[in-house]
Amino acid sequence: MSIRVVVIGARGYTGSELLPLLYHHPECKVVAIASTSAAGEALTDHVEGMEGSDLRFSDIQPDNLRSFPADFYVLALANGQAGDYVAAIDRHFPDAVVIDLSADYRFDTSWNYGQPERFTEELRGAKRISNPGCYATGAQLALLPIADLLTGTPVVFGVSGYSGAGKTPSRKNDPEVLRDNLLPYALADHVHEREVSFQLGRDIRFLPHVASFFRGITLTVSAELHETFTVAELVEIYRRAYASFELIEVQADIPEVTQVRGGHGVIIGGFTVSKSEPRRIAIVCVLDNLLKGAATQAIQNMNLAFGLPRETGLSRSAFLSGVKADG
Repeated sequence: MSIRVVVIGARGYTGSELLPLLYHHPECKVVAIASTSAAGEALTDHVEGMEGSDLRFSDIQPDNLRSFPADFYVLALANGQAGDYVAAIDRHFPDAVVIDLSADYRFDTSWNYGQPERFTEELRGAKRISNPGCYATGAQLALLPIADLLTGTPVVFGVSGYSGAGKTPSRKNDPEVLRDNLLPYALADHVHEREVSFQLGRDIRFLPHVASFFRGITLTVSAELHETFTVAELVEIYRRAYASFELIEVQADIPEVTQVRGGHGVIIGGFTVSKSEPRRIAIVCVLDNLLKGAATQAIQNMNLAFGLPRETGLSRSAFLSGVKADG
């Protein structure tokens, strides 16, 4: 199999993480990469992990997309920008697989929601896949094994590295603003709060923050269950739930961002049961926002869509990551 791949929106942090994974994937051939601002420039001048590639950026727009045929299109665009490209792909290459990394189709039930741990079978052969958000990935993985045991509204306190705010300058990705600081934002109705609530079929509360480190996410979940469990019982529930998913590790101790930064996996741990109110628990989940929160998950979803083993191309030896310091 040789999957012809076109990546649109490749100049962002996620695109730069995804490109080396696609380039080194044993079943993929990257045929075109879109960037209006860098059109004509060599990919190797901008993205590490692409050594030996002679690819150059192309100016791919919806009205010229027919000149870039592919089996698989990745849309790594800002929210609100995917629609015209999707319409062009639907018109010219309706049988191609499309994965959208934005929030544009996460609430559209005609698209497959790309959570491989929950929808493995539904994603096999899927043509239109909406990649989950980074915070939403961790929050759902932390809540899924106990979703049927929840009572009340879970609260998720999240802290992300500033790469999650993208490259467009703002207070949320300004190292000087973030120095020795923690920046809360969007403390109600965040898009990932709505995404998780929609996908789980129950409300959650999400409190996002940005910290001064570049990449990684830590999520602390506070929830109440309708019956009591010991820490050992909770650990066992999670280990059973994720036994067949090699990228998810369950541990009793509190996981830290440094354990997952630059890696494909997720660690869930820190299981805590209140002594005074034993139905009240806390759980911690950590992941890399640019990888399992975006690029890694896109590879898993692509693999399933094309009938490949879920983790194809995600071994440690195949992982070449890194965005140059100048972005």
